Amino acid sequence: MNYAHPEVLVSTGWVQEHLADPGIRVLEVDEDILLYETGHIAGAQKVDWQGDFWDPVMREFIGPEEFARLMERLGISNDTLVVLYGDKNNWWAAYAFWFMTYNGHQNLKLMNGGRVKWIQENKPLTTDKPSYPKGSYKVGQRDPSQRAFKDEVLKHLEKVKAGKGALVDVRSLPEFVGERTHMPEYPQEGVLRGGHIPGAKSIPWATTVGPDGTFKSAEELKAIYDPKGVTKDKEIITYCRIAERSSHSWFVLKYLLGYPNVKNYDGSWTEWGNSVGVPIAKGEE
Repeated sequence: MNYAHPEVLVSTGWVQEHLADPGIRVLEVDEDILLYETGHIAGAQKVDWQGDFWDPVMREFIGPEEFARLMERLGISNDTLVVLYGDKNNWWAAYAFWFMTYNGHQNLKLMNGGRVKWIQENKPLTTDKPSYPKGSYKVGQRDPSQRAFKDEVLKHLEKVKAGKGALVDVRSLPEFVGERTHMPEYPQEGVLRGGHIPGAKSIPWATTVGPDGTFKSAEELKAIYDPKGVTKDKEIITYCRIAERSSHSWFVLKYLLGYPNVKNYDGSWTEWGNSVGVPIAKGEE
């Protein structure tokens, strides 16, 4: 498929062949946190993106120490190969990929197609929950090149105006133009103002995958981004509602297309739309 970094993807067949490998841990990360219990890949463990990644009090991620303890609980050490997959075209699995790389874990792969492809191929599922010995995980350094914050996005607007930067809004078009202040699936999590960050280009995240959930070829992906001015020579920031959908687009741009300077705005529209004094645009650009 001519990806810049094809090594970050594995097929469903590869996963099935390597399930017994002791140096591999398979994690399922779903938007529907109850889906795992209905059936999952043998040996796969469940990660609850909200309960495991987020601080229980603040809207912030768990710290590096807590991340290391989570990895140990999952039987993961610093050198363990972690294979991620999930529902919704690997939407939340890509979020986990982004979060783990942010915390310094580099030995990661995404199962191309996720649950959708595994089930389409009639590969086996189980309800048995595996158990692994505790891992040994040394706390690492977080990678600031993976994550953007609001102040950085504000400065980035000048780069967008100068043609040196790009903003990618991966939400649905109704959210982008301001017809909705929330995702239909999450009506309780809306924001005060609808619209988008000025200068952002609307490129919904799901346009990058085919009907079976696998990623489109590099040529097809470039044909999606290039006409919108999202090119390899620019500094790029992706965003959505809370940075989960935009993690998927971040993965496409950084690893499949190999664009060297891509960050994911973690606060995303939830923070921006509720902030005072930041510019907002509406309608299509």
